[in-house]
Amino acid sequence: MDTYFEPWLSYKHPIVRQLAFCIASPNIIQSLPQALTIKNPFELHNCQFWQQQYHLYQDRLTELDQNPEPLILFLQQLKSTRLGLRFEYLFWFWLQDEANPHFKLIQHSIQIIEGKNTLGEIDFLVLNLKTQQLEQWEVALKYYLGEADLSLPNWYGLNRSDTLFRKLNHFSAQQFQFTHALDLKIEQKFAVMKGQLFTPHSTETATLPAWLNPTRRIGTWGHHIDQNLYRLQRLEWICPNLEQSSPAAQWWCNGLYHNIESQEFYMFRQATLLHSKSFTL
Repeated sequence: MDTYFEPWLSYKHPIVRQLAFCIASPNIIQSLPQALTIKNPFELHNCQFWQQQYHLYQDRLTELDQNPEPLILFLQQLKSTRLGLRFEYLFWFWLQDEANPHFKLIQHSIQIIEGKNTLGEIDFLVLNLKTQQLEQWEVALKYYLGEADLSLPNWYGLNRSDTLFRKLNHFSAQQFQFTHALDLKIEQKFAVMKGQLFTPHSTETATLPAWLNPTRRIGTWGHHIDQNLYRLQRLEWICPNLEQSSPAAQWWCNGLYHNIESQEFYMFRQATLLHSKSFTL
């Protein structure tokens, strides 16, 4: 695509850009792959849904960009530096905000306990004010690098044990196994998967899987650099800051790189680390 729906780039404050990305960006996949065996059914919101949520919340984002203190104070509850948890907290802020007209948050982080055993945990239980249905949302911020033929088993996270195939199976087998929470019946179940997918730099013209979402920007990855890129700071993995945050790269280390003019993303990985474990988001 020549153009993408990326309204988060219009905001000035880094934390508001991150929140806008969490709301407006589409899922990294547009449908569940046929190779996935579904044990407990769940759905994905389509791109139009996320665009609608952004437009409904746009005035509030503009207000926060001028005064981000409520959002900053909310995120101060988070003591961990993990990006996945920061992403979850940003969603928590949006769902609990009275300026969100579409959803009412019932509870965040619900442990499902049977006797002395904890069976699992639900990220968000929300009431859809339009349909009056109770929905379970499981959210994940993920970065997967495609290898080989780009089929489902060949998408790896920065930790090689974290694969897209394994995550989707975990959604179906574990996270969406529950029919009730807080003595309430769960009527719909949604996986929210955002972040970035990366195809090998050497095979940019390869055919992309049908389940991959083509309406969002796809990055590239490799261990050779031939572009004018700079290295993103850790929090910028959610959304780059308005201004370039580091000099153009001359010495390369593993991480996510960005071209501020083209908005292209490049994940640099040393070849010796491709089959070893790295860090957790």
